[in-house]
Amino acid sequence: MQNELGNFRKSYEKSALSEEIISDNPMELFQKWYYEVEKSETVDETNAMNISTIGLDGFPKSRMVLLKKYTFEGFIFYTNYDSEKGKAIASNPRVCLSFFWPVMERQIIIKGTAKKIPKNMSDGYFESRPIGSKLGSIVSDQSSVISSREVLDEKLKQAEEEYKDKEIERPANWGGYLVTPVSMEFWQGRPNRLHDRIRYTLQEDYNWKIERLAP
Repeated sequence: MQNELGNFRKSYEKSALSEEIISDNPMELFQKWYYEVEKSETVDETNAMNISTIGLDGFPKSRMVLLKKYTFEGFIFYTNYDSEKGKAIASNPRVCLSFFWPVMERQIIIKGTAKKIPKNMSDGYFESRPIGSKLGSIVSDQSSVISSREVLDEKLKQAEEEYKDKEIERPANWGGYLVTPVSMEFWQGRPNRLHDRIRYTLQEDYNWKIERLAP
């Protein structure tokens, strides 16, 4: 049975975005929106974000990851450096991040460049992770083909035994990336599909150019 998706309609009427209420730096607006979504307590993982990379096969690929920190420099997430996304970033560090918070009728699209963060920062975050997550990063050769789920479970059992009385150190191929934005677009749903779109573009003097885009 085929659903008539074209008949689904929603009127976006919860908020507005105008040049009069935004700051000169997009990270300040990001922080404001993030806090508002988090405060609403209607989103399970406010920090869930989509990251798109250009793979070694030349195709774009998008997947969800978790934002772990943001500063005026950019956005930090963690992964296996030998994973498909890690290899893609090593080949082409230009990436796109996006956040979609439907409860607030908002999305943010971020273009930027990803680079590995210092090892001591990755060490510090790894130390804060639960034991299960630490072991998971050790036993999983992320993105590689495995024959069955049982193989993964057995590797975890072996790791639990091996590290029962040992400190679990961060694997050298696991750590964080900082995505430094060059463009940030803020989208606020509005009635009649005339949505608000404000784009910040980084200039050579490190100031941000602010433009309104047609919906």
